[in-house]
Amino acid sequence: MTALAGSEPTFFPRVEAPGMHERSRELYDRALSATPGGVNSPVRAAYPYPDFAQRGEGAHLIDVDGNRYVDYVMGYGPILLGHTLPDEVEGAIQSQLSDGPMYGVPTEVEVELAEFIARHVASVDQVRFTNTGSEAVASAIRLARGYTGRDTVVIMQGSYHGALESTLVEGAAGHPGEPSSAGVPDDFAAHTVPVPFNDEGAIRAVFEERGDDIAAVLAEPMLGNSGIVHPVDGYLDTLRDVTDEHGALLVLDEVMTGFRIGGLSCAQGAFGVEPDVTTFAKVIGGGFPVGAIAGPAEIMETFAPSGDVFQAGTYSGHPVGMTAGLETLRYAAENDVYEQLRELGDQLRAGLQDICQDRAPEYTVVGRDSMFKVVFTRRAPDSFENHCDHGCRQRESCPRSDRCPKDGGDVGDANTERWERIFFHEMRDRGVLLTPNQFEPQFLSAAHTAEDVEETIEAYEDAL
Repeated sequence: MTALAGSEPTFFPRVEAPGMHERSRELYDRALSATPGGVNSPVRAAYPYPDFAQRGEGAHLIDVDGNRYVDYVMGYGPILLGHTLPDEVEGAIQSQLSDGPMYGVPTEVEVELAEFIARHVASVDQVRFTNTGSEAVASAIRLARGYTGRDTVVIMQGSYHGALESTLVEGAAGHPGEPSSAGVPDDFAAHTVPVPFNDEGAIRAVFEERGDDIAAVLAEPMLGNSGIVHPVDGYLDTLRDVTDEHGALLVLDEVMTGFRIGGLSCAQGAFGVEPDVTTFAKVIGGGFPVGAIAGPAEIMETFAPSGDVFQAGTYSGHPVGMTAGLETLRYAAENDVYEQLRELGDQLRAGLQDICQDRAPEYTVVGRDSMFKVVFTRRAPDSFENHCDHGCRQRESCPRSDRCPKDGGDVGDANTERWERIFFHEMRDRGVLLTPNQFEPQFLSAAHTAEDVEETIEAYEDAL
């Protein structure tokens, strides 16, 4: 039941005392000497310093100072079942580990996981495993170039496809990009063309100008590192049509959405689009480092040893990660996990929508299934009648359709400083752990309960 607008919040903080983060501060001080910036991934940085984790329990994270949080970071997406694994999943992982960490020869479990993915995702015949999402995307780009004999890749402005020379690119819509990071050569970026997400005219214009040189369009089905931007109805179909017309490949990056949005058929199933190549990671490793490239046999067999596109990795198909991923997906399939997550997600987003309508009508609630975010957009609609109930769906009939984020630039124009400097800390002090910036989404797990969701809604109401 959503907290009523104007009622006194009934939330009681689970953090023992605001400001009690001395152990985290001490560890961060040490980390600054041992690690660049004190973290091993820049998204983990937080102002003025991050909390250091001690352990996870179900849907909760306990930091090194003993503070307990309802956790919506969930490892930035891989943790589908919660921090405490079901006995059968944990037992399978421990059994595999007891047989030895890795071998350097194939194992049955990597075949079983590939078969599971191919059985449930309509666009997939074959799967090649990697160790990370970044590695999967890099290999998918190389595959597209090798298969088509072309060099140019089109990406979406505001998207993130890993720490790659080919995708760390920004620039004016439809023109060869410029590096968005030091260390990326200009001539690498020159082969990447950014366009705005949800802009059908922009993608068609790029293909009209240089379609004969485009190897692939690389897109997330929803922008996931821009606060979650849902596709406008028909946009993904346009990507499918225009790539078909010009002989390019459509590569969907489902590193974040795969086996989280749309259940076992993934986001491509939910949105009704069939790509040529899909990249996976996060959930398919069950919390262990696993990535994958997947697609029809005709394209996938361009990879060595059956083809001439080289792709390899010492740890690819690591049996512990394969076991964790397979058992996670089996458990989710057999225990109605996706229906549970959809219901919880709808409950949470509906509650946040009610709070924003009352407290911050300019803000936009976004997300789908087990992903959510409140984007601190700056313009309120004139009316809330007929608005999206469970997160923005980009409906033209919605009264805030011209105000909700359509691409990464719209999210960048939101009040990102308020999130990072104030709101993140207000929520943490109320016992709810969110990602420390406006751009990364939040994630539900099967361990979250309706009570966790109600507590979270009350915390948002108190903090906004």
